[in-house]
This record gives sequence, structure tokens and C-alpha cells, in this order.
Amino acid sequence: MKDIPNIFGSMVFNDNVMRERLPENTYTALKKCIAEGKHLELDVANVVAGAMMNWAIEKGATHFTHWFQPMTGITAEKHDSFISPNEGGGIIMEFSGKALVKGEPDASSFPSGGLRATFEARGYTAWDPTSYAFIKDGSLCIPTAFCSYSGEALDKKTPLLRSMEAIDKQALRILRLFGNSSAKRVITTVGPEQEYFLIDNAVYEQRPDLMNCGRTLFGARPPKGQELEDHYFGSIKPRVSEFMKELDEELWKLGILSKTKHNEVAPAQHELAPVFATTNIATDHNQLTMEFMKIVAKRHGLVCLLHEKPFAAVNGSGKHNNWSISTDTGVNLLEPGETPYENAQFLLFLTAVIKAVDDYQDLLRVSAASAGNDHRLGANEAPPAIVSMFLGDELSDILEAIETGVGYIGKKKIQMEIGASVLPHFPKDTTDRNRTSPFAFTGNKFEFRMIGSAFSVSGPNIILNTIVSEELSQFADELEKGKDFKSDLTALIKRTIKGHKRIIFNGNNYTDEWIKEAEKRGLLNLKSTIDALPTFIEKKNIDLFTKHKVFSKTEMHSRYEILLENYCKTIHIEALTMLDMTKKNILPSCFAYQQELVRLALDKKALARSLNSSTEEKMLEKISALSGCLYAKIEKLETDILGIREHEQILDKATYYKEAIIADMAALRGVTDELETLSAKKFWPYPTYADILYSVK
Repeated sequence: MKDIPNIFGSMVFNDNVMRERLPENTYTALKKCIAEGKHLELDVANVVAGAMMNWAIEKGATHFTHWFQPMTGITAEKHDSFISPNEGGGIIMEFSGKALVKGEPDASSFPSGGLRATFEARGYTAWDPTSYAFIKDGSLCIPTAFCSYSGEALDKKTPLLRSMEAIDKQALRILRLFGNSSAKRVITTVGPEQEYFLIDNAVYEQRPDLMNCGRTLFGARPPKGQELEDHYFGSIKPRVSEFMKELDEELWKLGILSKTKHNEVAPAQHELAPVFATTNIATDHNQLTMEFMKIVAKRHGLVCLLHEKPFAAVNGSGKHNNWSISTDTGVNLLEPGETPYENAQFLLFLTAVIKAVDDYQDLLRVSAASAGNDHRLGANEAPPAIVSMFLGDELSDILEAIETGVGYIGKKKIQMEIGASVLPHFPKDTTDRNRTSPFAFTGNKFEFRMIGSAFSVSGPNIILNTIVSEELSQFADELEKGKDFKSDLTALIKRTIKGHKRIIFNGNNYTDEWIKEAEKRGLLNLKSTIDALPTFIEKKNIDLFTKHKVFSKTEMHSRYEILLENYCKTIHIEALTMLDMTKKNILPSCFAYQQELVRLALDKKALARSLNSSTEEKMLEKISALSGCLYAKIEKLETDILGIREHEQILDKATYYKEAIIADMAALRGVTDELETLSAKKFWPYPTYADILYSVK
């Protein structure tokens, strides 16, 4: 049994380590820098760097790296050793404050959306002291922001930190109006639940689509999928359990609060959930979690799939972003308390979130937009592309009472009686949960369920922080100018509820009736990534982000370009992989099967005139017809891929991929999947869904 308290955070240069290893004045200066967001003086940085290096060397590190999060969606690192030459031909171990606070990676080789040309290579990484340094694979990793030579953010961390500053500023204005002078900071917290698939490496290596694209481009429905719902919360297979145990230990060493693990709905699907952390740290931790899922899986002969929809006909994987707002004194501003109807501060923050989600439905949809997630949204394991909010019966009743001016009688706690006296009694919650809602209130936080499993959570939280900042800013502007705070507050809450209640829906988001109802309410239904992305650079959204200094207009347009480029590249790779698999293996396998059927039919006729070969002939006719159809679909896809050249503008190109290439791929897959169901197993060139989903014994 591992000593978990001693393991936890053992590879992190955390507050306990800093307190122990830094001189008191240096520690105080660093903590003040973190708390107040001020720059760290170089002499202080030199002391911190020396202590970091000595600690890291004691832990076996030989190198250091600025660990950053470019617009690729994954992390990046360039490693330098601690060694420096001395006069005697030997070396000394050295790490300066300058090397700690600033690095210079090549900025031209990362996605920039036109911000940097190929010949403009200089970029900078800047230490983020609010996120602890850690050791990974023998290197001291220093979390950093990443910007261009001209100062634009080229990463996901910089705008996230800006958005956290924005909501801190506006939320403090509101708290001061309520007479709260003790809170010095307001922070957002996140707990991202992470879904994933585990399959055997042997079958993975036989599927080029999984290796190139992260998802299967072909695959007929297996005889047994998730219909019996026997995998969900089922007993964990020994091999998976060993993976989960090692993953927990690796994450605990890095100070990641990995808490919950279980089987998910689909075969081979699982979930990990951490304890909440500040949004910046939670984002860093989730990036590390995804990385270590893949690393640890390989050690066990497994492959971890993080694609949003690796298999058709079974559930895909999401990432549930549990978001809340708290003060530095430990008060959760989304905590209703025992009497939420009388909790004016809670109601004001709640209505700010309601208004934000309604006003900026498009931005929340953009935050969950990708080629991969388009396969998942709207299926029965994910919310539809329509953004709405679930509040539950109690909060909905409270808001209705406020809007109508009718007194609210609180619901009494009911004791759950399950029917057997030996079972404990416990209070029933005043409201149910709704797993079909894209944005659900779950007690003292909101759960944003639209995000795909492979996403960085920085994007959705940048948007959440910023849109709520804007509504709090509007509320503060109005209340600060008012004469009677109590009556002004009541009128504001009442008006906001009335103006934005259309976004609240407590029913089943999966039904066709809700889609019709949402349209009547005037809610957006941005069904695909191509429908959603252009809204990001609409004037109202540019005004929002520039007002709160989260993005510049240039940075927004660059991200828009990057997202569209990534969409195009993703589908292009999938289309080429599909052609490669069909032309090199599937079509030749069909011809081989036809040859076998011809041989069998001829052998029967040669053996005896009385033997009937009609079965073989019927199968041959069907396989031959489908093979011809398959060849025609291949030619159509090849022709349409050449047609991409006619589209120069990135949105036109992306639209062409959506309307032409994806349609061609779906048609090609339809024929191929039917052929799989007819082919003899020995002729089919790839592992089937049944082979893959049940590959981990």
C-alpha cells in the first residue's frame, strides 16, 4: 500500500516546498507577487530559480523546460540542461532567474492564424507563478504563457489569466455593494470530469484510422453495444484497474486531485473526475491528466482514446466542466444556502449567469465546436447544439415567484424512505439532476456538458469568465448609480429574470419537441462547427472581449482562422485515410472474397451437376454490386478532394469540407460497413467493433 499523503505533490514545487526552501523575505515577495499580480524582481527570481534547481536535481531532474499551451490544444516544451561549462573543462549546475521567468521558443512553427509569418520566428514564454512548477520525465517543468514578438497571445493560458482578472474585478464591485470588504479576490474554480476509452494496443495498431484520426472511419454496429447498460458503473476489469491505480499515483505525485474513477456507459469507456481547483491550475492539471492517460495506458499494453466519438453507434466522450465562483475567504458565490429566496447576493450572481448564457449562447457553442465534437453533440450521450440552462424545480419556482411578485414558500426537506428499515434515511434533494442539459445547475456550481473529451478546458472557461464579467459589470454600473440599493437590486433581479427566462429549460433536451420549442423561444441552433465559428468574430463578441481586455480584435481573428484551419485539416486527414484504407485493403479483400465464391461455385458444378451453387452466386452478385458501388464512392471522394483547390477563403474551404467531403465520406462508409457484415471474417482486413470494444479482457 502506497503512502498517499507522502506521494501527493512529491514532484511539485508547491507552497510547502517554497516555504521550506526559500528565505522568508523571498517567500513573502513571491506570495505577494502571486496574490497581487505584480511582477517579480530579478533578484527575487534568482533566489527562487536556485532553490527550484536544487530541489529538482535532488528529485533526479537534469533539465528544465518552459511548459506552455499553444493553440494546438496540447502542451509544448523545449528542454535545456542545467549544465554550464567552467574554466577547468568541467561543468557547474546553473539556473538563473532570467531563465526562470523568460524563454524564447520558435513562434512561427505553432498555429498563429496569420499573426506570425514563417520568417518571423521569435516568440516568448513567460513564467506563470500562480501555477506550481513540477517534475516530469526528468525535467523541471515551469508553467508559462506564450506570446509573439509583437505581444499577441499565441496560447490558451494568457487569455485565461486575463479572463480570471476580469471576473475578479467585476465580482469585487458587486461584493462591495453588499458591504463585503473582507474579500480581496474572487476566483473561478473548475472540476473537469474526463471521459475516455481504453482499447488493446494490438487492435489499435491494426486500425490506421484510429492511429491517424483518433476515431474509426469504418465499422458496422457490433452485435452487442451498450444496449444492456451493463458496463455503466460495472466492476472494473483487472487490467483496467491496474491502469487506473498507476494513473492515480502518477497524478497524485503531480498534485492533481484525482478523486473518482468508474466505468462509463459504452463498452471500453471510463471516466476520471478530480476535486475542484482554481481555473488556471485545473486547466494545467487537465492537460497533464490527458497526457498521463496516454503514457500510463502504453505501459499496460493499452491505448487511451480521447476523441469525442471514436466509435459510431455507441456513446462518445465528453468533458463536464463544473464551474463556480468563490472568494479568497472561501465563500462560494453560487451557494444558495438554506433559504435561497432570501439570499439576494446569490440571486444576483445567479441571474448574472442566466443573462450571460442567454446573451452569449453563440460563444458557449463556439467553445464546444470542433470536427470531432460535431459527431457527438445531439446524440443520446451529449446535449444538443442548442444552449439552454437547467435550474431545477426549486430555483425555477423561486425565480417565478420573484418575477410575479408572489411570495415563495420554501420546500420542506423530505426524508427518503427506501422501504427497508435497515437502510438509512437521508434528506431528499429539493431538485433532480438533468444529464441532458448543456448547462445545468448542480447545487453550488454549473456543469457545462457540451465540451468534447479532447478539448482544453481553457477555451470554455475563458468564455464563461468573460461573459459573466460583462453581466456583473452591467449590474455594478446600474447599482452603483442607484439611490436605494435594496429596491434597485430587487428591480434588477426581477427585470433580468423576465428578460432572460427563455434560456431556462428543465425538460428532456434530447426530444424533437424541445428543438421546436427552442426555435419558438428564439434560441440559437448552431448545429455544426461551421455554423458556430463565424459568430465568434461578430461585432458584439469582439466588443465584449476587447472591453475586458481578454482578447484583442487581432487575437480573435487569429483564433477564428486557427479553428477553421484545424477543422479543414482534420477532415482532410480523415478523407485521405479513408481512401488509403479502402483502396489498399478493403476493396482488394472484397475481390479476394469474390474470387473465393467463384471458385466455390465452380467446384460445386464440377463435382456434380446436382449440387446447387445458387447461394454462392447470390452472395457473389451482392458482394460484386457493393464492390462496384464502393469503387464509385472512392472515385467521387477523390474527385471532390481535388475540388478543394477552387476554394481560397478559409470559411469557403471549411464549408466545402462540411457539405461535400463529409457527405462523400458518409456515403463511402455506408457501403463499406454493409460489406463488412457480408464478408467472411478471414477476408475482412481490419478488427471489427466487437474485436476493438471487447479487446481488453
